[in-house]
Amino acid sequence: MRRRAWLTLGAVVLGGAGVVSYAVASPSSGDAAGQAKRPVRVYDLALRSGANGGRELPRTGTERFSMLGVSWQGASARLHGAAQVRTHSVETGEWTGWRNLEANVDPLEDPRARAGARGASEPLWVGPSDGVQVQVVRKDGTAGPGLPKDLRVSLVDPGVATAAEQKAEPAAYVAEASPTDGTSPTDSASPTDSATPTDPASPTDSASASTSASASASASASASASASPSATTPTAPPSTVPEPPIVSRAGWGADESLSPQPSEYNADVKAVFVHHTDGTNDYACADSAAIVRSIYAYHTQTNGWNDIGYNFLVDKCGTVFEGRKGGVDLPVLGAHTYGWNREAAGIAVLGDYTTTGASNAALASVARVAAWKLGQYHADPATTVQLKAGATQTNYSGTGFTAGDSYTFNRVSGHRDGYNTQCPGSSLYAQLPTVRAWAAGPVQGLKVTSVSGAGLSGSTYYTKGAVTVKWSTTTPGSLISRFELLVDGKVAATASGTATSAAATLASGTHTVAVRAVHQSGRTVTTSALNFATDTTAPSFTTAPKISLRTGTVNTTAVPVTLGWKASDGQALKSVGLLSPSTATFGPTTTASSRTAKSGTASTWSMKAYDYAGNTRTSSASYTPVILQETSATKSGSWTARSSTSYLGGTSYSSGSKGASLTWTFTGRSASWVVSRASSSGQAYVYVDGVKVTTVDLKSSTTLYRQAIWTKTWSAAAKHTVKIVVVGTSGRPTVTTDGLVYVK
Repeated sequence: MRRRAWLTLGAVVLGGAGVVSYAVASPSSGDAAGQAKRPVRVYDLALRSGANGGRELPRTGTERFSMLGVSWQGASARLHGAAQVRTHSVETGEWTGWRNLEANVDPLEDPRARAGARGASEPLWVGPSDGVQVQVVRKDGTAGPGLPKDLRVSLVDPGVATAAEQKAEPAAYVAEASPTDGTSPTDSASPTDSATPTDPASPTDSASASTSASASASASASASASASPSATTPTAPPSTVPEPPIVSRAGWGADESLSPQPSEYNADVKAVFVHHTDGTNDYACADSAAIVRSIYAYHTQTNGWNDIGYNFLVDKCGTVFEGRKGGVDLPVLGAHTYGWNREAAGIAVLGDYTTTGASNAALASVARVAAWKLGQYHADPATTVQLKAGATQTNYSGTGFTAGDSYTFNRVSGHRDGYNTQCPGSSLYAQLPTVRAWAAGPVQGLKVTSVSGAGLSGSTYYTKGAVTVKWSTTTPGSLISRFELLVDGKVAATASGTATSAAATLASGTHTVAVRAVHQSGRTVTTSALNFATDTTAPSFTTAPKISLRTGTVNTTAVPVTLGWKASDGQALKSVGLLSPSTATFGPTTTASSRTAKSGTASTWSMKAYDYAGNTRTSSASYTPVILQETSATKSGSWTARSSTSYLGGTSYSSGSKGASLTWTFTGRSASWVVSRASSSGQAYVYVDGVKVTTVDLKSSTTLYRQAIWTKTWSAAAKHTVKIVVVGTSGRPTVTTDGLVYVK
């Protein structure tokens, strides 16, 4: 086991170069298994006056933190300017680039709460850091008055609270980081600006706490419903859809001493407002609990609120976290959407979705939470609702609201629909129609993607009986109750909402098959019915495989032949395959193929017919092509023997004598006469079994050898004679023969 100790030092200025040294890990005598449990803490540093009339904090070494934000005196005061920060990463040892803080944050609705609260930017998750630089300037970048008083940067160390975090290895500190731009060297934190935890505070009223709140390490062991029961606590109504898995406040390590006041409850939940928390999207999902814990500490310690503002938070992996205490199944009053908190719940997605859309996992969880909360009050997430404005204001698109009047909202709306903010970011806002559709149902994008155990011919699937149907949807499986495989309109098989296939065995005959998806809301959608026919009868060969000789070039190892067959099926023939002596696949209407066969060797021609249902039948026959040399023929008239490697067997007969003949006798079912051809070649008569059948002209513009020029095939093997007779063609009487080939 490795031994480590961790030391954090403030920044030290060395000469004029501005080199900053940070603490490094050093050996320790103690064994460390992961990280020790420690409480969440918030450290405040005051911003100083800058040369341009703004406020700034030069590069400053700090205690370790992972989240930060800027706050100022007065909950109603607005920061009409730009707040920018950069941090020194513990993991990389580098300073980040400048990042803007979102300062247009919803004010508190309850006037009682504003007295003790502070205005603040949205918190920004930066990951483990040990240095910070801040600058705040007016909106136009000029000097002069206009910035709020008592500007501070709040640094949040999320601590180590959960069992998983205690098992994890801490991030290593690095040494020596130099400024990468022209900023002044790092300043040491002065005693007045020291990064110390804020002091405990007593509660004020139900919507806020003092500007300073406790940073103690106590962690509540409470379950999801964190508030103690009281006479004002309503009864949780059942929902029309299942509750999604939710990490309780105890599960993410909430320090309940930071939120000592009792929860407040609305009458119901009429709508859900979707937010993003801003900050990085590059966080690890293992850090999500720490991010939620940091937001909680920021809202209570920096903003001075009585609890985290959101009712629920969702990370990019789809994990749902309980937000404001009081019971996830109750209509807890949140602080998330100014003017509309009294009738709505707030769901925040961890990250910045201005230019990048949220993950499908996050969208699915937002949809599940929205459907569950709205389902408790029988509200359809796809519909609209009238909400009563709690404040007079204008939203992001310029729509004005007057306190006390009612306005139409989507049941699932974005933060910007109710308040003048970009939240939840343009990309996530554009995904809200998908969230509504997923939450409300029916299942979107259901389609059959494939069928196994059956073959499609035309519009009908043919099967021997057992089939597996596969499908896909765009709605995530977590929002789907089940799938049903329908055969002739009746449920034949049921699969879970995350399944992508189901199997069934079809009885003999014709059937229709469809897939029905049942959304968690109970709404259904069904694919178009597919036609099936059950077929257990194998195809047949009405003509067994046969070979016949064809024209072409003859070699001792390759004789040109035509393979013929005929197959049929009672339902739908799919294909016919040649299995030997070579392989090939043919369509259902093909009945012949040009092949070659080895002479003098018996070859088995085996074929298999396939139908679309998967039934098969095989048929085979054996044939031997035989070459009869010209020397085996009976001669009459004058013939001259010629020798050349171009001839079959190296020799041939040639004659220009009219009436000269050669006769072969054999027993077979197909025959071809093999000759040599040239421009001076003449003609010959062909007689079969004593009957003249044709006159063959051997003339060719190019010289060709071993050419099967004439063929004859019979229905069955029998004894035959083939006789060729020289015609004696004028000017080109010569006929050169290379033998006869027959098939037995």
